[in-house]
Amino acid sequence: MADTLFDPGAGTRAGADDRGPDAAPGGGLRAPLAARVRPSSLADFVGQSHLLGEGSALRVAIEQGRPHSMVLYGPPGSGKTTLARILAQRSPAVLEELSAVAAGRAEVRGVVERATHRRAAGVPTVFFLDEIHRFNKAQQDALLPAVEQGLITLIGATTENPAFEVNGALLSRLRVYALRALGADEVATVLRHAARELAGPPVSEEAIDFLAARSEGDARTALNALELAAATAAERGEPGVTLQRAEDALQRRALLYDKRGDLHYDYISAWIKATRGSDPDASLYYLAVMLEGGEDPRFIVRRMVILASEDIGNADPGALSVATAAAQAVDHVGLPEARYALAQAAIYLSLAPKSNAAGRALAAASHHVRERGAAPVPPWLRSGPRPGQERGGYDNPHEHPGHLSAQQLLPEGVAGERFYEPDEAERELARRLADVRRARGQR
Repeated sequence: MADTLFDPGAGTRAGADDRGPDAAPGGGLRAPLAARVRPSSLADFVGQSHLLGEGSALRVAIEQGRPHSMVLYGPPGSGKTTLARILAQRSPAVLEELSAVAAGRAEVRGVVERATHRRAAGVPTVFFLDEIHRFNKAQQDALLPAVEQGLITLIGATTENPAFEVNGALLSRLRVYALRALGADEVATVLRHAARELAGPPVSEEAIDFLAARSEGDARTALNALELAAATAAERGEPGVTLQRAEDALQRRALLYDKRGDLHYDYISAWIKATRGSDPDASLYYLAVMLEGGEDPRFIVRRMVILASEDIGNADPGALSVATAAAQAVDHVGLPEARYALAQAAIYLSLAPKSNAAGRALAAASHHVRERGAAPVPPWLRSGPRPGQERGGYDNPHEHPGHLSAQQLLPEGVAGERFYEPDEAERELARRLADVRRARGQR
């Protein structure tokens, strides 16, 4: 029975073979580069520091060899499969792997049956189910009893939000870990390690930086492109993997874009001016250049939020909501999917009516304060009376028709100053302001 249980076709004893599940069996064709350099320990794992910090639940589970049922949720090439295998390798469990793309209820029943036999022999089972969101409700329900009984430790992987794609009953029994797309520096670290594994010509730093910047945080994509570039260079007898060879492998052209230098500021400046100028095509073009050049989307969306108030303001108050929603999307979704939110925001901000009246008003008020200092707050507006002073009578506007009071609200010496002057894009606000001033007896 033991021979059947631990046969590779019925699951792999975690850690039993240093080559791992990706190795070519029997010394046949070599596994792809991405499989050959897949880390087998946390020491070699790159990225996801927010999940793997000292004392974190996931790190402790790995270090103690005590995996728990979970969902690893994140973009392609962020390390979901690698983490699942490291978890299993550190435990005494047998690892079963299936992809929900190709597997059905029959395959799941087979996993559960083998796990039942193993438990009788005192051997636990870790079941890694890739693309778990591809299972329908009935297929996911079939996993519930085995998870509830502790028959299997289920590790699901998905690129889709599990809150929407995994049944509530199953999800309540799993812990969700959200992985992030790797940064360009992290992908470059992976590529430099992989370059040492290649037997072919050396890889230039230009090629590594290009692949790292243009793979959108997907280490697998970058590694596949590196392997193809190296193989092509070797076939052609070239002395090394150049930028041009990397471009050809990834089927993208390198951009003249330095996100740490002048071009970083030139392109964001161009985006701001194009958007302020109400040209959505130019706005989208400069946005595309920045994204294709590997610019940090958080840097871009911060400028969108600023522009929404600085250049649009109350001409369309909804612009700030659109920009801040895009910022939330960047944080919650990340690239590449957050590109859609950035594009939506860029178009909206471009076509929104423009007004810089809010900024001009604050600048005028700030200039007044800097030149003349801060005048004392009138007694009737203070939070309470000071010793030897009377508070004075605050006239609550809610006690008057139209919720307006004629009481002076600016300090002595500042009364009568006008800082806010609506422009033509704020006609409704201008009308409202004129009505308020008239009702309050102001000129």
